[in-house]
Amino acid sequence: MNFSDLELAEPVLRAVTMEKYTTPSPIQAQTIPQLLAGKDVLGCAQTGTGKTAAFALPIIHRLYEQGVPRGRRAPRALVLTPTRELAAQVGASFNSLGRYTGLKTAIIFGGVGQGPQAAALRSGVDVVVTTPGRLIDLMNQRLVDLRQINTLVLDEADHMLDMGFIHDVKRIIAKIPGERHTMLFSATMPKEIASLAAAVLKDPVNIAVAAVSSAVETVAQTVYHVEKAKKGPLLVDLLQNGGIKTGLVFSRTKHGADKICRMLNAAGIQSGAIHGNKSQSARKQALDSFKRGKLRVLVATDIAARGIDIQALPHVVNYDLPDVPETYVHRIGRTGRAVTSA
Repeated sequence: MNFSDLELAEPVLRAVTMEKYTTPSPIQAQTIPQLLAGKDVLGCAQTGTGKTAAFALPIIHRLYEQGVPRGRRAPRALVLTPTRELAAQVGASFNSLGRYTGLKTAIIFGGVGQGPQAAALRSGVDVVVTTPGRLIDLMNQRLVDLRQINTLVLDEADHMLDMGFIHDVKRIIAKIPGERHTMLFSATMPKEIASLAAAVLKDPVNIAVAAVSSAVETVAQTVYHVEKAKKGPLLVDLLQNGGIKTGLVFSRTKHGADKICRMLNAAGIQSGAIHGNKSQSARKQALDSFKRGKLRVLVATDIAARGIDIQALPHVVNYDLPDVPETYVHRIGRTGRAVTSA
């Protein structure tokens, strides 16, 4: 199957060609036809298999086919993400895949001034990609109109719907029309989260392209049995002599991430850290520097790194093991990514 077989609108296919996408990944091939048919979807696939394009392409197609409504241009599609970085990444995908359609996307998250975001909403947008906290802030100020929303996406749904986000999500959903097209996507879907997610879906199509909590087959995994005090020296040695040129290192805590970063820099290994205590500008600068090769190592906590797409990432290091298998799958899925991932 090629993307041209999916009956997407010509401007959407043109953007797909520009992005050099040719063959849909399994999650895309199974999901896009269902979403084009208007079905609610609960999709589960490993990180890096192309979930973003799986929902962005049919949303862009349907909004383009609907045309631009008369009067004030209020958003018609809402995408909720757990982190600022993921919101920026997903918003960039909507902009690139919708470049020939005339559709407008607003990317909204906290940690930066709201002025430009409010101005974008006032000028009229079709898609809003946002984190829950900033969206609720704008809702409280009556700066965003959700009454025309006909499509809702919860991205990284297992994380969006855990106890840290469920109240915000419910509050937002209560403000959008009940008659809507809803989809939830995640790399993992524990049973208790799946049952909770089902409450916002109507007769959903369940799509799982791989076993839940399984690692993508293109990732080679290695374990080192080492005492806690020797983990730091081992990491330094692997970076200096072990063939690891660059990599993403996961820490359990914000303090631990900063500590690892200081240790690596002291050893002459350029590194930066991203976590919840960092300002948005500092997080963006560290991530951009890592992507451009100015930093050899990016040290992150799970929250800050959730859903980040770093192309051609050769190594992921679990400096601290997570408590649950699903988190481990998320972490290592940032290497061995699908060619068509977005």
